[in-house]
Amino acid sequence: MKGVCFDFNGVIVDDERHHCAALLEVLAEWGLDVDEATYYREYLGYDDRGCFVHAWRAANRTLDTRMLDHLVAAKGVIYQRLISADLTLVPGVSPFVRALHAAGVRLVVVSAARRDEITHVLRVADLDACFVGIVAAEDVATTKPNPEGYRKGVALLGLPASACVVIEDSIPGLRAGRAAGMPVAMLTTSHPREALEPEHPACIWTDFVAHHPMELPWSATSN
Repeated sequence: MKGVCFDFNGVIVDDERHHCAALLEVLAEWGLDVDEATYYREYLGYDDRGCFVHAWRAANRTLDTRMLDHLVAAKGVIYQRLISADLTLVPGVSPFVRALHAAGVRLVVVSAARRDEITHVLRVADLDACFVGIVAAEDVATTKPNPEGYRKGVALLGLPASACVVIEDSIPGLRAGRAAGMPVAMLTTSHPREALEPEHPACIWTDFVAHHPMELPWSATSN
């Protein structure tokens, strides 16, 4: 039996621009000027809490737990507004996921997104029944590139890491999946191909269109 660990933002749902816009809006309200290029360079891979901690640290500001909770909640409200108006899946992901599920491949989501965000999108996309579990931001102590999330994902799959593949879009995610002992297939939804190639992922796709599950880097697994 084989398994696949899917990242969520930029792999299942094409919403990284919404996370970026929501974060930047909150930061601007607090006088922090972060642009889109900086977001994609420095913030990908962080969960919401990590994003604000990073921003406050970069600005040499003090951030207590109560304030952090307020910022995360404010960003969540903006994100929900944006995603409700524009829920876009990564091209080809629905048939790709369903083909894996039909073939008996076990699937799990491993993401720095909140569980409620993940379950909402999977339910609306009618993909929730294809996944055996979710590892969300609240399930880990340390986010990517730490491999904790992917190790927990493998445990949910009930398979050895050597039988599993990761699908990612961020460089921290690629490093996390690799550190957890799995080959990583990358999508260019968040980084251009030339930014990913120096990391030597198992393969690089634009999206899932015209790709078949057999094209995943199974040859790098033991089963």
